[in-house]
Amino acid sequence: MGQAACVVERIVVAGREIVIERPRDFEELLTDEAFEREELLPYWAHLWGSSVALARVVAAEARPGMRVLELGCGLGLPSIAAARAGAAVTASDWSPDALEAAATNAKRNQVDVEVVNADWDAPAPLLAGAPWELVIAADVLYEAKKVTTLLELLPRLTEHVLLVEPGRMPAEPFFDGVSERWEHTEVEGVTQPRATVHRLRLRPAGPESRMDS
Repeated sequence: MGQAACVVERIVVAGREIVIERPRDFEELLTDEAFEREELLPYWAHLWGSSVALARVVAAEARPGMRVLELGCGLGLPSIAAARAGAAVTASDWSPDALEAAATNAKRNQVDVEVVNADWDAPAPLLAGAPWELVIAADVLYEAKKVTTLLELLPRLTEHVLLVEPGRMPAEPFFDGVSERWEHTEVEGVTQPRATVHRLRLRPAGPESRMDS
C-alpha cells in the first residue's frame, strides 16, 4: 500500500475475525489526476459498510470449490470471506493499489485469493474465467456512466450475482435495467446499516433469444 500509514481493523465474519489493513488517511492517496478524473479517486482505501455486509452473506453461501469473482474488490474483505469458506476466488479491480491491498490482506488471513487488474470497459481478463459460479460486488454503482457497462457485462460473466448497494443515486437506473434479463430479490437478515444485498439470477433465454444468438 505504498508509503501511506496504515491501520488494522478486525471484522467478525461467520464467528471468526478477518483482519483488514487499510490506509489511515484517504487524503494522503489523492492526486491531481484523481481530482480531474473522478473514477480514479481511491475509494478502495475505505472499509465500506457494504463490503462488511457482502462478506457476511457470501461467507454463508460460498462452498468449497465454488468459482467466485469479485468486482471492485478494494481491500478484499468479501473475497477473503469467500476464500475462507473454501471458494476459489478471483478479486478484480482497476486499481493496482487496491489489488496490492487485497493480496496483502488475503495473505494476512492465510487464504488464497487471485488478483486480476481489469476495467469493466476492457473486461477480457474477467471473461477469460467465465462463466463464474458467483459474481460479487459491494458499493460499485457510484458512477452513472458505469451503469450501462455493468448491465451489459454481468450476463457475460455469470448467472448469479450478489451485489450490495447503500442507496446511491446512480444505482436506480441499474436496478430498473436488471428487470429485463434478471430475477431480482433482496437477501433478508442483513443488519448492516445502509446496505441492501441484492440477488440477481439470470433468466433462461427464451426461444426468440436463442434464435438471435
